[in-house]
Parts: sequence; structure tokens; C-alpha cells
Amino acid sequence: MSSVSIIGLGNMASALAGRALAGGNSVEIIGRDRAKAEELAAALGATVGTYGVTPAGEIVILAVPYASAAAVVSEYGDVLRGKVIIDITNPASPDFTSLVTPDGSSGAQEIVKAAPAGAHIVKAFNTLFSNVLAAGPAENRQLDVFIAGDDAQAKARVSAFIESLGLRPLDTGQLPMARALENAALLEMGLVAHSVKHTNFFLGVSILS
Repeated sequence: MSSVSIIGLGNMASALAGRALAGGNSVEIIGRDRAKAEELAAALGATVGTYGVTPAGEIVILAVPYASAAAVVSEYGDVLRGKVIIDITNPASPDFTSLVTPDGSSGAQEIVKAAPAGAHIVKAFNTLFSNVLAAGPAENRQLDVFIAGDDAQAKARVSAFIESLGLRPLDTGQLPMARALENAALLEMGLVAHSVKHTNFFLGVSILS
């Protein structure tokens, strides 16, 4: 099992924390608003960390909006050295039709620029809606979690964590593949807007042979 620190207090933070605890992991909740962090942690049965202080978890999940993700990593600085950082953000434009990252880059790659040497960024969970993640597998089908990262050991640790949640990790390759995963999230938003009309679905892989 893993020790996990989740920076953020929103729906994805809550869904990930709940599933992580159910999977036997230790979870630390961290937020700028200490009172809200304590309230969420108490509701879930997690511990509370202090914003800006070294996270207790070996795995740190960035469950904050993309617009503030790099700044958060920069604020923490060297205390994140040696940590596996899971980037779940989507760098989407306000109308959810394009990415706001530079051409040829991804949100995850931009976050790397703010991270200290020795920290390992892994993209994961960005294609799952919080309500789907909180609900868990549907009709006995595991939810798929696509991951991307440059460090094989970090991806192995994230994969083990994902499996502890009852989900299936699918490695897509090196960190530049995060751009494809972020575009997949745009695809989902297009489906919500134009055909499916709700968020009770997920993207997955059906292996035929």
C-alpha cells in the first residue's frame, strides 16, 4: 500500500482520497484553507497536512486547477525532491475546446519545469470524471487509468497505487504522451456538450484478443 498526500480540496481530491483509503492506503489531505482541509479529512478518515510543509506521502497528487498547479509545485520547491507527483490536471481553455499549453508541450511537461530535480511527474486520472471515480467500477468493468511518465520506477509505483483503488493502470509511454491524454479529456468534454450530455461515462480499452 502507498502513503499519499493530496493537495487540493475539490471533488477529485475527495474522490481519490475516498478510494485510496478504501484500498488500504494512508492519505493526507492538504489545502490552503486549513479549516476546509480538516473538514474533508474528518469526513473521510484521513489525516491533515500543513500547506507548504513537506508532504508526508511518498506519492503527491496535484488535485488543483491547472492554472495554479505549477505555482503550487514551485512554492513547495525542494521538499518535493524524491517524491512521485501525480498530475491529474487538464490545461483546457475556458470553453473546453483547446489546450492552453505551448505547441508541442503538455500540462505535465510544463509542471516539470517548476519541479525540483529528483521529483518524478506522472500524468494520471485526468480522463476520469470525479463522479465516476467516486462510484467505482460499473457493471463489473474496471475503470481504466491512462498514465504517462519518463521514470519507469515512478510509473510502477503509480500503477500499484491505481490497482489498490480497484482500477486498471494502462501505461501510454513517456511524459510527452500526456498531451494526448489531455486531448482525450477535451474529447470527453465534447461528448458531454454535444452527445452524451452527462459525465456518467469513461474512456477505456476493450482488449479483443
